[in-house]
Amino acid sequence: MTDTTGGLPFILVSPTQGISSELAGRVGEAVGDFFGYPIKVIQLLQHIDFAFNPDRDQYHSTRILEELASLAPERCIKILALTDKDLFIPILTHVYGEAQLNGMACIVSTHRLNTDFQLSEKKIFERIVKESIHELGHTFNLRHCKNQGCLMHYCRSLEDVDLKSSQFCRYCEVLLSDAFV
Repeated sequence: MTDTTGGLPFILVSPTQGISSELAGRVGEAVGDFFGYPIKVIQLLQHIDFAFNPDRDQYHSTRILEELASLAPERCIKILALTDKDLFIPILTHVYGEAQLNGMACIVSTHRLNTDFQLSEKKIFERIVKESIHELGHTFNLRHCKNQGCLMHYCRSLEDVDLKSSQFCRYCEVLLSDAFV
């Protein structure tokens, strides 16, 4: 594999089974443009069956994050995993994604982001990118924002995802710039 990062720190986008390398590459490009880091697309996990909970028929995202963080290659500063599996954490019925606050790894699921088959591919992709940047924001120590238009606003529904902008508010941008210092 040719290193296209020039030896610089990079964000790794890791598709799991069910996510195409094309989608991972497109999300990676959007994430790289947003955060200003080079991107590598590498499948770290062939599957996430180890996180499956048969009682819930869902995958425990925290277990996946722990495994991803343990596999981080050299110079990788953050890992964004993409899955088509339905994710949960014990206190919620489902999550669109989860991140290690100020940590290495985050994950986003497309499972519930594309449930409306009347939506255009562009709108579904926009949702995936918004949630990917949101979760990566957590890895840079950003918390949920009260500003409903901010990308860091907590979303309880797909309508919330659609309504928030594709940018951080001024306050979250300042906090993010502090994380880069």
